[in-house]
Amino acid sequence: MASGVKPRVKVPKKAAAGDTITIKTLISHKMESGQRKDDDGNIIPRSIINRFTCDFNGENVVDITLEPAISTNPYFEFQALVPEAGEFKFTWYDDDGSVYEESKMIAIG
Repeated sequence: MASGVKPRVKVPKKAAAGDTITIKTLISHKMESGQRKDDDGNIIPRSIINRFTCDFNGENVVDITLEPAISTNPYFEFQALVPEAGEFKFTWYDDDGSVYEESKMIAIG
């Protein structure tokens, strides 16, 4: 597991049924492309977030494949339709096999 990785998510606490909301996510991750060398001349192994998904009540909303050119601390902003109260589950997948998760509930009101 990469050190210092911290996912952050912003989801409204409530919305009307059928509303489209804006979701913002950011994960702190230094992202190594596998192209750089350390001070001793050794290649620093590739370490990137290679996939991001968002599900709402078990149904996929977003599924993104990331490539080595992605920036440090990837930020995503997207819209989602909220048909009912429920839970958004956000998942980031790292090259080293680590999985980082965050969940946010949304109420109908």
